[in-house]
Amino acid sequence: MTKVCLIGFGRTGMEIARVLYNQPDIKIVAAICSDFSSKAGKDIGEFLGFPNTGAKIYTASQLKTVIEKHDPDVLVDFSNSKATIRNLKIIADYGKKLVIGTTGFSDTDILRIKATARKPGVGILFAPNITLGVNVMMLLSNIAARILNDYDFEVSEAHHKHKKDVPSGTALKIAREVESSLEAVGVETNGSIPIHATRAGGIIGRHSLMIAGEDDKIEIVHESFSRKAFAAGALRGVRFIRNRTGYYEMRDVLDLEKVLASYFDEPLKPAYAEG
Repeated sequence: MTKVCLIGFGRTGMEIARVLYNQPDIKIVAAICSDFSSKAGKDIGEFLGFPNTGAKIYTASQLKTVIEKHDPDVLVDFSNSKATIRNLKIIADYGKKLVIGTTGFSDTDILRIKATARKPGVGILFAPNITLGVNVMMLLSNIAARILNDYDFEVSEAHHKHKKDVPSGTALKIAREVESSLEAVGVETNGSIPIHATRAGGIIGRHSLMIAGEDDKIEIVHESFSRKAFAAGALRGVRFIRNRTGYYEMRDVLDLEKVLASYFDEPLKPAYAEG
C-alpha cells in the first residue's frame, strides 16, 4: 500500500483525491491546504462527497508534522511554484518521493528541483505537463520537427483567467521539444519558437502547435475537457515514482525516448498491400 499526501487541495487537488481514493494500492493519509484556508482541520471526505476517510487536511506550515505523523511514501504537489520550492528542503531532509504537477518555475527553480532529486532517498517526478495526452502531443511535435525541419513552428495555449504563469509551463516545454528536435537535425533556432497565450473564462487547458510551410499546414492540438486528465497523470506518476530515486519527467513515465528511438531506428512498413 502506497501512502500519499496531497499538497494543494483546490479544484485539481480534489479531483486527484477522488481518483486516488478509489485505488486499491493507494491510501491518502493527509492533504495540505494554504495556511488560512477554511478547509484546515476537516476530513477530505467532506469536500469529496465521501464518508469520513480518516485523512485530515493540514495547513502548509504543518508539512513536517504531516511527514512525521503519517510517513507518506509519495507527496503529490499541485500547490504553487513558490510553495513547492519552499518545501524542497523538507522533502530532502526526510528523503521523500515527490510528484510535482505545479507550473510557473524559473530556470533557477528547476535547477534546485534537480539538485534536491540527487539527495539520498529522494525521488522527484517533475511533471508540470502531467496529462497523458499532452505528452503524446510532445512526441508528435518532436517527430514533426525532425521531418518538417524547413517549416515554421508556433505554439499557442489557452487557460482559465485565474492561471498566473504566462506562458504555461507546458507551452514552454513544447517549444523546447521543437527547438531540440530542429537542432538535432542541424537547424539553428536560438530559442526562436513563438508562443501565444490566452487567459479567459474557465478554459481548463488547450495547447496547439502550428507547423506551416509555403503550401500546407499541420496543427497538433491537445485540449483538456476535465481535471480528471490531470488526475490520471498524477496516478501514473505516483505508481512510477514510489520505488525510484532521482529526477524524472513524464517522458520517463511513458518511456517516450524508447518510442521515439524505435520510430527513427526501424523502417516504416507500408500501410497498403504490395504487388
